[in-house]
Amino acid sequence: MINKESRNVIRQKKHLKIRSRFSGTAERPRLAVYRSNNHVYAQVIDDTVGKTIVSASTVEKSISSELEKTNDKAAAEYVGKIVAERAMAANIKEVVFDRGGFIYTGKIKALADAAREAGLVF
Repeated sequence: MINKESRNVIRQKKHLKIRSRFSGTAERPRLAVYRSNNHVYAQVIDDTVGKTIVSASTVEKSISSELEKTNDKAAAEYVGKIVAERAMAANIKEVVFDRGGFIYTGKIKALADAAREAGLVF
């Protein structure tokens, strides 16, 4: 019988491979994205000190109250817009996009496009 790895294990391996290629700096931090079945998360991280500069997620009361659902494309777009606004307020204009091993489509793409429209460059 062939043992097949779960999708999550495959995604984690992809993420490690991607993370070995780049990391966030103080001048150009990393925009890390994660999506679960129920929520969408985005963080801007400076990897040189290992610190999260700004973050946004659908778990936050202020964001989830604005949304009808917390796990659809509209939620991802809203999180992308909010994280970009918070990053601009923290004087961050350029980031490195880390899709977290997820395929660049659907919610991940919606979040990235919304962050770009709000002013982040990547």
